[in-house]
Amino acid sequence: MTAKYVRLADSIRDQINSGELRPGDRLPSISQLREEFGISYGSVRGAMLVLKAEGLIEGRQGEAVYVKERA
Repeated sequence: MTAKYVRLADSIRDQINSGELRPGDRLPSISQLREEFGISYGSVRGAMLVLKAEGLIEGRQGEAVYVKERA
């Protein structure tokens, strides 16, 4: 069985790669993602860390998480 954070990371990655989410787009809030995917805060956080490490998203302190501009 695939870990919940991996499923969320895969889903967001797919949306970015398909163009559904574009550079500069704001991701849903942690609470929205928790509700939509039925997962814990920790799982959402894990997915965000994976996507950030891959250079796909960036967090802006006190704001939200956005799709990163591609270099």
